[in-house]
Amino acid sequence: MKASILIVSKNRKEDLTITLNRIESLIDTTEVEVLVFLDGCTDDSQYLQNELGWVRWFISEKSIGASAARRHIYPLANSAILIGLDDDAHPLTIEFLSEIEKLFAAKPNVGILAFEEVKGVFGSDKEALAGSEVNKKEFLCSEFIGCGFAIRKSVYDMTNGFPVWIDIYGEESCLSIEVIARGYDILYTNAIKVNHRINKQQRKLNKQNYFRFGKQLKNITFYYLVYYPSPIPKIIRLFWHNFKKYALSDFQCFKLFFKSIYLVFSHFLFVLKFRAPVKPEILQKMKQLSNPKF
Repeated sequence: MKASILIVSKNRKEDLTITLNRIESLIDTTEVEVLVFLDGCTDDSQYLQNELGWVRWFISEKSIGASAARRHIYPLANSAILIGLDDDAHPLTIEFLSEIEKLFAAKPNVGILAFEEVKGVFGSDKEALAGSEVNKKEFLCSEFIGCGFAIRKSVYDMTNGFPVWIDIYGEESCLSIEVIARGYDILYTNAIKVNHRINKQQRKLNKQNYFRFGKQLKNITFYYLVYYPSPIPKIIRLFWHNFKKYALSDFQCFKLFFKSIYLVFSHFLFVLKFRAPVKPEILQKMKQLSNPKF
């Protein structure tokens, strides 16, 4: 196998169908495998396995969370290159596989490639590409975006993998710090582009920002607890900042703020079992690195 493409999906049958059909048009399914984990879907997504037999399906009747689902399928991939996509994201770069192979071959110290994310719902891939970066851009960065990236399996296997102590939002940061701590780089490149088909206006109407606020506050706290040598000052500043900026001005954020505190304390001992602080020089190095384009 040249590469493995891995996708986690929950109740997005239509988006997942679009993504898989687009992938099938771009790859040779005898050389590239596609693994899909259906995370507690209730929208009949499981019936896609009858239509798309070239996909390796993994189905959990109970939702275990995006990070745990990724952790389940990534070790099951059979190739040296693992490509992560969201269920609502597809490659815009026709020769994305050869670009990935070329970059990994030329840069042996790069463990992860972070692709350019083109956000929005477009009438065609041509229209989506028109909104992407034109000039070549590559730089080392501190983390990757989960909707489109590639990681060497050998590097992934050196880490603890995607964490079970995070459900969704923040698992990429955990894998990133472990990859950098093991001496590998994360390279942002716009040579590979993906269309993340999100309707930002619709997400606001669906209150996705509130959902993300609660999840990220809890998960960033856990991130500090696991990876920072002295996490308490960072956690205090995190909560004080979010209390002043969000909780005091929005009642929904106020409720989520205190719910997050409850969740942090109730899961504290469980998360503490995974504590593996990195060296201070790793944290300093990450501060000096750029963020990928969000």
